[in-house]
Amino acid sequence: MNNSLKNDSVEHHPNEGDSSDAAFIQQNKEVDLAEADNNTSEDVQDTSAGMENLMNMYEESFKRFAEGEVVTGRIISVDKDYVLVDIGYKSEGQIRINEFKDEKGEIHVNMGDDVEVMVEFWDEEEERVILSKEKAAKVKVWEEIKKIYDEDGTVEGVILTRVKGGFSVDIGVQAFLPGSQADLRPIRNLDDLVGKKLEFKMLKYNRKRSNIVLSRRAILEHERESKRASTLEAIHEDKVVEGVVKNITEYGVFVDLGGVDGLLHITDISWGRVKHPSELFSVGDKITVKILSLDMERERVSLGMKQLVEDPWLAAAEKYSLGSRITGKIVSLTDYGAFVELEEGIEGLIHVSEMSWTRKIRHPSKVVSIGEMVDAVVLDIKPENRRISLGIKQVVPNPWDLISEKYPIGTTIEGKIKNITDFGLFIGIDEGIDGLVHISDISWTKRIKHPSELFKKGDMIQAIVLDIEKQNERFSLGIKQLQTDPWKTVAERYVVGKEIAGTITNITDFGIFVELEEGIEGLVHVSEISKEKIKTPVGKFNVGDVITARVMNINSEERRIGLSVKRLEVDDKEGLLSEYVNNARPATSTFGEILRENLQDKLNGN
Repeated sequence: MNNSLKNDSVEHHPNEGDSSDAAFIQQNKEVDLAEADNNTSEDVQDTSAGMENLMNMYEESFKRFAEGEVVTGRIISVDKDYVLVDIGYKSEGQIRINEFKDEKGEIHVNMGDDVEVMVEFWDEEEERVILSKEKAAKVKVWEEIKKIYDEDGTVEGVILTRVKGGFSVDIGVQAFLPGSQADLRPIRNLDDLVGKKLEFKMLKYNRKRSNIVLSRRAILEHERESKRASTLEAIHEDKVVEGVVKNITEYGVFVDLGGVDGLLHITDISWGRVKHPSELFSVGDKITVKILSLDMERERVSLGMKQLVEDPWLAAAEKYSLGSRITGKIVSLTDYGAFVELEEGIEGLIHVSEMSWTRKIRHPSKVVSIGEMVDAVVLDIKPENRRISLGIKQVVPNPWDLISEKYPIGTTIEGKIKNITDFGLFIGIDEGIDGLVHISDISWTKRIKHPSELFKKGDMIQAIVLDIEKQNERFSLGIKQLQTDPWKTVAERYVVGKEIAGTITNITDFGIFVELEEGIEGLVHVSEISKEKIKTPVGKFNVGDVITARVMNINSEERRIGLSVKRLEVDDKEGLLSEYVNNARPATSTFGEILRENLQDKLNGN
């Protein structure tokens, strides 16, 4: 029976069956029934099963697979060009050997292995069937893709390369990933994704056009929403959580807490000074923060990092007591001073006035620079205001405390003129200490309009210490004090009543100033110019004229000498009268006395 089935299967095509086939089948059935009557029930069952198998084999022999159909076959032979596969046809199907090569070119095939193949070509005459393992695999992939798409599932794939508008992705077949669907936010460097194996959602599917559009963003959004819900349920104020730095701006850091973004403001990063958050963080850093406030409606979370440690100002008063000496780093400069970091979170200010005992500092950069380590003394501390006042000049002794010992009043010093002003000369004494010679202390006698008339910058001069004011930091010097004051002996040189000559130096409405010697002047008051009444001497005399006058009074303390031209004229007339009288002949006493009295009256103006 088996031989006849085999022969018939060769002679007849499955699509060409006729009534003889049906008769053949019916005949075999009748034989089986007749035999069953003569056997036990067990024999009947065995015969029935065998007959069913025989029928299946017969029907299979006439079965014809359509081109493009995927079937399962068994490898029966392998040569250098083809692999023969038995798929139940009257003749074996062929698969090109290249379809079994891997990326390295190695062939992986074993006799007896089952393999899924697709019927590519059927040649009835030559009884030759061309199969494809690769196309069968693609068909299976498309079937799986359709199933995933219909069930709204996800698919894994490898990003192959960048293309216009996005990426090409291998998910078994080629698919397209738009750039906008690659991540939740725009990606700076798209090349970073190439070669990565990721999970995707299918947005579009069209097998006829071989068009598949993927989205990674959809998956990330779903994950974010799931995380957001669980995170919002778990967090609360004052809770310490971990997060990942998501973005950095000049005013703070955005931290992903798990689907929820929190803002770590720059003022809450550290108790100390932070110029820019990028100095401390990078995107992707894992950090620990504390939740300061939470707005569930707006889903806004404020974070803090400095709050994880104790405020250093709480112990600052004990640590930095008044008068204590500290060491710190210059972290900032302003026009009015320099800020010094004593420790993280605590800074003190050195005002420009506290930088030098002797120099006038216009800008702190003249003394210190950013990053420099300095020693300073705590002058004042106010923890409630978070302020510490420091001084660096207090680190060394105040030179004004020593200057009075080094240069007592009356000491003659020598120094170089460092500056000349309208009011005097500044002379360098010690480093940072200048003494002032006021214009009034330059000369006893000369009238000086500006010190530059006698001196120039850089001249070496001598002077006497007149006064030291430590509190006001003033060092007064005198040049004229090196010589004796000529006014102290003027009374010896110009006695009252003495006739002297001098040069007119100035003419005013109230009198004439006459220079008797260098720096010594006398005044002829307008009332002492002439016997005649003169309202003003202006116009009657000229500067530079030499006149003769009589010394009327001297006041050395007030530096005044009173002169009189009128008195000189009167004295001259009285001298003439006295000479006339003494040379006249004797007369009667009565006439002589009368004449003398009359002359005396005339001289007196009566």
